[in-house]
Amino acid sequence: MPDYHALMPPIRIVHRTRLPVAEAWSRLTDWARHGAQVPFTRTTVETAPPTRVGTRFTARTGVGRVTFDDPMEVTVWRPPTEGSAGLVRLDKRGRVVLGWAEIEVRPLEPSGTEVEWREDLRVRGLGRFFDPVVAAAARLLFGRALARLLRS
Repeated sequence: MPDYHALMPPIRIVHRTRLPVAEAWSRLTDWARHGAQVPFTRTTVETAPPTRVGTRFTARTGVGRVTFDDPMEVTVWRPPTEGSAGLVRLDKRGRVVLGWAEIEVRPLEPSGTEVEWREDLRVRGLGRFFDPVVAAAARLLFGRALARLLRS
């Protein structure tokens, strides 16, 4: 299997919010809310709460009969603690969308949170020629979703 991380540099989005770290974490790890922020997408969580390593969910995107699934599994789950960062890693397990995503939340002094969303995204069937287009579209889409999830 190819090393997709080596094929395309990860997408990186940094966002600052006045929300406390715990609230930002809670909003960013509410997987069902993610689908509501991405056009033509709904997210279904397949495992019982609470989220932990092994939690699985699928984002289904499409219109009518033209759809694709983006199944993901939580492979790192480190919620923030008082004064320390939190990190969640999602590995994409689908036939179309491949790669991984990481969301890290860090406390800001004197208050607020810095969020870093990193994603290594590959679409099966699209050659490396399309990587810049995929990355640009993903930055736009995920940047908007991130801002909406953190909106007060």
